[in-house]
Amino acid sequence: MENLKNLADMRLLGGCTYCFGGPNETRDHVPSKAFLDEPYPADLPVVPACTECNSSFSLDEEYVACAVECALAGSIDPNNLTRAKVRRMLLSNRALLARIRAQLATVGNRQALTLEPERIKNVFVKLARGHAAFELSLRINQEPDFVQYWSLAEVSDDFRDTFDAAWPVALLGEVGSRSTQRHVVAEMGVTLPDGSAFQYAEIMNDWVDVQNERYRYFAADDVDKIVVKIVIREFLACEVVWRREV
Repeated sequence: MENLKNLADMRLLGGCTYCFGGPNETRDHVPSKAFLDEPYPADLPVVPACTECNSSFSLDEEYVACAVECALAGSIDPNNLTRAKVRRMLLSNRALLARIRAQLATVGNRQALTLEPERIKNVFVKLARGHAAFELSLRINQEPDFVQYWSLAEVSDDFRDTFDAAWPVALLGEVGSRSTQRHVVAEMGVTLPDGSAFQYAEIMNDWVDVQNERYRYFAADDVDKIVVKIVIREFLACEVVWRREV
């Protein structure tokens, strides 16, 4: 991913990104390296965090990373998993392996994992706060108004196209933030009822690919809401929304 320096007002991000009152003691990777493979991309996103928050999400992030890989492989056997890091996690953490194995259920004529929704939500909201801080220079204190996640394999092509599409920018957001630096101008064209063509330019906000086929995210500071989208392993997708009064 492109290394961009945050040119926004740094006072917007004072203190811990996650608990809002804790001191700025450490830097937390967003996403956690549990979702990435070596060699890691250069200049991974980091946000300020207190020591307690920086460590408190680790178990849930490991759980999500391992559960996603097991679901993709259709197997709980670590030897059948593609990612060597996840194999090592499960082989060294028998309690985690047993927990995921216990969540295996038969649905129709196939086996499926029944994931723990609160742990998945906890990870996605944490990641969304981190991306909002890193990309939009916003530290969001309130709980999100909307959190939804799903498997990309189970949605329609139209839904997938809409979810993956670049976002027309209606509000530029915090001046100097990384998001405003990533904006691109796209030439658009429409055909009018009389058959003539009309060209116009539109500012677009697009996805940030942290590591190909591993992790990507999208963050937008719009007129009436803040939206963060996340895709892990091109399998598990999420959208987190904070609404604002207009």
